[in-house]
Amino acid sequence: MDQPTAQEALRALEPLVGEWTITAHWPDGEPWPGGGSMTVEWIPTRRLLIQRTAMDLPEAPDTVAVIGCDAANGTYSQLYSDSRGVCRIYQMSISDGEWRLWREGEPFAQRFSGRFSSDGRTITARWEAAEAGEYSTDFDLVYTRVS
Repeated sequence: MDQPTAQEALRALEPLVGEWTITAHWPDGEPWPGGGSMTVEWIPTRRLLIQRTAMDLPEAPDTVAVIGCDAANGTYSQLYSDSRGVCRIYQMSISDGEWRLWREGEPFAQRFSGRFSSDGRTITARWEAAEAGEYSTDFDLVYTRVS
């Protein structure tokens, strides 16, 4: 039986690859002190991405995530872990200049939406969390490509 390959789905992840600086703002627009960084790179087989983030804000955990796809279903997943010991699985999409992550479940539902600039040099993003089914902004981010 023929199996679909992941070549096209993996190509859609290419805009994430690189080194990025991060600035963050609270919902009221107040900037977080310091900044942060994100590195996204292919593992040697070029079938999965490793995403690493670090923020200067002590309350913000450092993170490592693995991003991959299910070529047969055209879906993406992110396996997330952070320096607090939190591990989560997010569903993910990336298309038409938008990168999205989301999860349902305890302790709360979350969603992320990031929009790539037309030149691919910035991603303007927002994390939201839901309490009692109502989403509100956790924080806003701007990723700026370094390389």
